[in-house]
Amino acid sequence: MIEDPSRRALLCAGLAVALLAACREAAKAVQPQDFTQATTCALDGMVLADYPGPKGQIQYDTGPPDFYCDTVEMLAMLLRPEQKKRVAAAYTQDMAKANWMEPRGHWIDARTALYVQGSKLRGSMGPTLASFASVGDAQAFAGKNGGKVLRFDEITVDMVSLDGGVIRDEHLSGDRR
Repeated sequence: MIEDPSRRALLCAGLAVALLAACREAAKAVQPQDFTQATTCALDGMVLADYPGPKGQIQYDTGPPDFYCDTVEMLAMLLRPEQKKRVAAAYTQDMAKANWMEPRGHWIDARTALYVQGSKLRGSMGPTLASFASVGDAQAFAGKNGGKVLRFDEITVDMVSLDGGVIRDEHLSGDRR
């Protein structure tokens, strides 16, 4: 047991520095990667560069990241209760900075991003969730293009279901109710 208060303070400071260094190394270890002209979606093999709208990527503790041509696909995989791989990080694109028709770069943490559900803009799979780094940008996008702003923790598995969203999409199915 350390009785000397100055030794205790020195020991605590040393421990704090070591923990901070470990956290910085962990943060550096997982960084978003950009996709190439040939990168394909982990779910359906579509070439990401060929489609509009925000993309996603999930990085695991081991192995290469999985890329997704749409945020709906990425979120569906991330939110699956049966996800077996240990997720190290998940990223999507800040659509306030990326070009909707040819999005490149501008990766942000998918879990801290804000999403707009129900806008008139479409992604590679039709309806998508537009992703943003700031609430102001998300609100401005929703004001211009329609939709509702959601935090990551407000998105449910049902909102990102991959079981026929195109069929339910009134813009693609012709249903104009």
